Amino acid sequence: MSSLKTKPAKTASAKVVLAAAAADIVLILAFAAIGRDAHHREQPVLGVLLTAWPFLAGAAAGWVIARVWRSPLSVLRAGVPVWLGSLVGGMILRALTAQTVVIPFVIVATLALAVFLVGHRLLITAAAKLRGR
Repeated sequence: MSSLKTKPAKTASAKVVLAAAAADIVLILAFAAIGRDAHHREQPVLGVLLTAWPFLAGAAAGWVIARVWRSPLSVLRAGVPVWLGSLVGGMILRALTAQTVVIPFVIVATLALAVFLVGHRLLITAAAKLRGR
């Protein structure tokens, strides 16, 4: 006779989840800061936060939709959804709040956010594989 009980989905430790979330936040803030610095914008701290918030909100949506806390360091199950959530959500929120959304910016954001949000997971995965050898 089969049991109706199923095993709960395995989730990563709270430390790993918090570290991955913190890394995503810091890297999105770095993306915003680099962009602000390149364009010599005023109000460095407030300006970075104003630039970053749509991307942070989009990344948060990616975390929730993909349930990233289950495997926060996975490139495919976490990195890609967080990157796409940040990019698409960020651009939609920027457009809705009358912030600049032009093709060159979309291209730069696509590449930079991919390198940051997927890249740090690729590096961690590669380091773990090298350690496992």
